[in-house]
Amino acid sequence: MIAPARKAAALALAVGLLGGCSFGPPPPDESGAPPKLPTPSVTPSGDGGDAQAAVEVIARNLAVPWGLDFLPDGTALVTERDSDRLLKVSLTGDGASPSPGAGPAGPVSQVQTIPGVARGGDGGLLGVAVSPNYQTDRSVFIYYSTAQDNRVAKLTLGGTPQPILTGIPYGATGDGGRLAFGPDGYLYVGTGDAGDPKLAADPKSLAGKILRLTPDGKPAPGNPGGTVVYAGGFRDVEGLAWDRAKRMYATDLGGTSWDEINVIAPGQNYGWPAVQGRAGDARYPDPLLSWPSDQAGCAGVGVSGTALVTACLAGTRLYAVQLTDSGTALGAPQPLLSKKFGRLRTVVAAPDGSLWITTSNRDGQGTPGPDDDQILRIVPEGGAGSLS
Repeated sequence: MIAPARKAAALALAVGLLGGCSFGPPPPDESGAPPKLPTPSVTPSGDGGDAQAAVEVIARNLAVPWGLDFLPDGTALVTERDSDRLLKVSLTGDGASPSPGAGPAGPVSQVQTIPGVARGGDGGLLGVAVSPNYQTDRSVFIYYSTAQDNRVAKLTLGGTPQPILTGIPYGATGDGGRLAFGPDGYLYVGTGDAGDPKLAADPKSLAGKILRLTPDGKPAPGNPGGTVVYAGGFRDVEGLAWDRAKRMYATDLGGTSWDEINVIAPGQNYGWPAVQGRAGDARYPDPLLSWPSDQAGCAGVGVSGTALVTACLAGTRLYAVQLTDSGTALGAPQPLLSKKFGRLRTVVAAPDGSLWITTSNRDGQGTPGPDDDQILRIVPEGGAGSLS
């Protein structure tokens, strides 16, 4: 059973979405092509427009929690974009700690601060990824902004970061920042166009790309052209995830028109700034899903079982969709948590099958509540991470 303090923080929004993802009669999945999806509802959850899930508040009073990944013992590492802090977050405690480092009863503790971080706009301390060989190499990777660039560094917890890739363009907007290790054991890096859209289409630039690196920052074997660039043509990649078949999905946080989730293939150009959304242009792959930017602001993305879930900033919600065996979308995406927690930035699948989500209401564009920013946990019905 949930501890009383957590139970009070949990919202019983409903059952079954992440366990079975039943969205009603779906359109056929024809020849592996994504269905033509209707525009998602923007009805607030209180008006019956949302699908349902159970939510637990894990941590509160954070400063724009941005990156999130898990150590082998299940403890989460979390970066705060606007404080330069790397934190540990656990499921112990009651979720009510007033601030990181508030004491042993709280679930949040500070590991260290990262020197040399430049804050402002979209930049700061962003992504974090734990080495898949952490038990032996003790390595953690971070993505952060400096006065000159965005960069990726390696560190051992408490140690000095050692840059392994520098020179990623940095700007007031479009700094990307997501890090994730793929099923192949290589480090994937999502970057943004740094406010200069033409860089996304420039194969010589690291901006507006998905990069694929060895743990030493070198081009991973098999990369197109032998460089660190794996795919390009993005405005702002803030989400990376893989399904059970090892297919890769990435969000592209758009400008003022469309946001996308794309199925990623090596060497592809995904069209920014030439096209956005479902443009029908044969030169570029159509996205798996797309939304008007004011309804979405897709940032993080995670996969739990057959459910793909993306966190939305401007849309102040999650969208969840069931994936088919061929990696296409089965039925229309369903909103979750609409206007319940404000801007949502990151969603990551935990080792127990739950999904952890960060809010982003203190990022200069939201309206913070007294507990912001927070880390939330959604539990698939009947899964190993069940709350009850």
